Parts: sequence; C-alpha cells; structure tokens
Amino acid sequence: MRLAVIADIHGNLLALEAVLTDIARGNVDHTINLGDCVSGPLWPRETMDLLERLKLPTVRGNHDRWIAQTPREHMYPSDAFAYDGLTPRQRSALGALPSVLQWDGGITAVHGTSVDDNQYLTEDVMEGRLVLARPATISDRMNGQSSGLLLCGHSHLPRIATAANGTLIVNPGSVGCPAYSDPSPPAHVSESGSPHARYALVSQSAGVWSIDLIAITYDWNAASVRATENGRADWGRALASGFMS
Repeated sequence: MRLAVIADIHGNLLALEAVLTDIARGNVDHTINLGDCVSGPLWPRETMDLLERLKLPTVRGNHDRWIAQTPREHMYPSDAFAYDGLTPRQRSALGALPSVLQWDGGITAVHGTSVDDNQYLTEDVMEGRLVLARPATISDRMNGQSSGLLLCGHSHLPRIATAANGTLIVNPGSVGCPAYSDPSPPAHVSESGSPHARYALVSQSAGVWSIDLIAITYDWNAASVRATENGRADWGRALASGFMS
C-alpha cells in the first residue's frame, strides 16, 4: 500500500495542482487530505471545485469547521474571504467532513488531534514559535488512541515523530501555506523556512512503514501576488519565503 498525504491547502490552487501532478507520477494507491482546504486570500472557490471533483478521503480542519459554523461577522479575515467565495452548499460540505478517518492497515487520519482540530499534536509553543513536544506529551494528546500510523496536519510543519506509546506520527506539512502567524494566546508563528508546497508519501512493506516528506516547486510568486492583491501582504511575504518576516 502506498498513500499520498496532503494537508493545509488553504485555497492555494497553484500549489495543489503542482502537488497533484507530482503525486500522479508515482505509484500511489490513494491520496488522503487532512483538512483546512480553502481558508486564505487565494483561490477558495477554484480549490473547492477541484477537490469536489477529486472526491479525496478528507478530514475536517479547524478552518473548514469555522467557515461552515462561525457567523460571518465573527470570522478571521482568511475564513471570511473563503466564505464569500464559496456556495452555501460548499460551505455546508466542509462542515460535514469527518473529524477522524480510519484507513486500512492501522492508519488513523486527523487534522489536529482526534478530539480537538485546533490543538497541535506534536508541537508546543515556546517563545512564540512551534517546537517538537516530548513523546509523553504527544501520547497524552492522543487520548488513549492507539494506531500503527497516525496522520495529522494543522501545524504546517513536515514532521515524523514517535509517541511514547509507540505510535508513528506523520505530518506532511502544508500544501499551500508555508508560514503563518497565530495571534490567539499564546501568540506564535509557524515557519517552514521555504516556500515549497509539501506533501508526504507513506508505504508499508512486511509491516514496516517507509515515509518520504516531499517539497515541490511551483509558482509561489504568483500566489504571493494574488494574496497581496487581495489585501494580505503578510500572506504574500509568507508564500514567497516560508517566513513571516
């Protein structure tokens, strides 16, 4: 079995198309999407249209949930931009996505954790940045969940980690948002350090997992210009560099 894992597209159609093209070159059985599909000042409607045609197994991210359930006047600007670009049916479809997916071979897919899509599974906030959490802390956040392989997103940081209970955890990184600033306490940034589109390939042979974390070049300058033109210079800088400043 060979799976492609994508997450945190955030409406970046150009990055998604580049990742899908690269995936198509490999011998991939299925592609799993870990959510946060369209939030951002980019191409929410076009991204959602493509995802609906693909019909990928998809878990609901925190921004997917917020777009579907939060009153428009209380939304973050990135969610509001996506909300305005989607149809009511598309917004409802985001909210109806499952929070957890179980896959053959002992694979569990979530966005943040199995009980909180807005909680980091493998990261702590330290001095305003995301750092790798201790294995025991990661296990605690799994809330007794046991899985041979746990797929998660949310932090936008490509990562392979092992929890204290032995579960292997893979975060593919973000397809379309290589850096962001979160003002909610404790305020912090996530920075991947390059503008590449990210995804992961996971495969199993004789009970052993093999994982590739992949970075893809695409026209991130065009994405940066799009965000800036839509009033988000901060996104423009992040898309062009992988850093917030």
